Amino acid sequence: MGTVLDSHFLALTAIVTVGYQLLFFVITALLKFDKVTDFAGSTNFIILAVLTLVLKGTWHFRQVVLSFLVVSWGLRLGLFLLLRILQWGEDRRFDEMRSNLGKLAVFWIFQAVWVWTVSLPVTVVNGIDRDPSVQAADIIGWIMWSVGVSVEATADQQKLTFKNAPENRGKWCNVGLWNISRHPNYFGEILLWWGIFVASAPVLEGAEWLVVLGPIFLTLLLLFVSGIPLLEQSADKKFGNVAAYRAYKRTTSPLIPLPQAVYRSIPSWFKSVFLFEFPLYSRNFPEEGST
Repeated sequence: MGTVLDSHFLALTAIVTVGYQLLFFVITALLKFDKVTDFAGSTNFIILAVLTLVLKGTWHFRQVVLSFLVVSWGLRLGLFLLLRILQWGEDRRFDEMRSNLGKLAVFWIFQAVWVWTVSLPVTVVNGIDRDPSVQAADIIGWIMWSVGVSVEATADQQKLTFKNAPENRGKWCNVGLWNISRHPNYFGEILLWWGIFVASAPVLEGAEWLVVLGPIFLTLLLLFVSGIPLLEQSADKKFGNVAAYRAYKRTTSPLIPLPQAVYRSIPSWFKSVFLFEFPLYSRNFPEEGST
């Protein structure tokens, strides 16, 4: 294959991704069974990492490490989300899609694009021959991944434990990491994928740097599309007129974990510019004093 990434390598990963998501689309459409959606997304990352590593067959240390990190993340998240949805029941995101094949197809196509794009750093690293020695960027990237996956796993478990407690029924989660970030799991996920990109940097040349589109796509997706905006909208509708929730939202960072006392003292303009406190997240937030 040479030292330059073969375009056929990327095409193969695209075909595999679309085929895998198509399989689960058919299952969902025919059986009306949408509990495997997140599992299909997470395990697709595992398939791409292992497939590209094995097909290339060079087994460089950096390739093995990055593939291992992706597989570890995918297994943890995939099993967690599968067990959670089996425990909680139907996936409410599909309430309007189960009888609309077009909307369902768009969702699965978008999931395929998400998997393929976000996987680009590990796909490219696994597909080229260059193998410089371990550099500072590798170590920094591995540390970012380690912190990110730890934050994500901890936040997921804290929220699950909170939701499963009968006394917390009908409440929003504000314990542990959720007391210093309204979406700590998303912070962890964004951080770990930027870590994967940073750790891929030592082998990138020329157009290969476009793999940065992977973490950029993920970040924009969670900040502006299917992540924080939807959850903020849902929480505001449920708890927007609860005084304690209003105080929680005003004093808790939307993404980056910060002590509430610190976040409370930061000027609004700084929060909007540097801490992702966008007006988008308060579109459905009731005005003060409304009922």
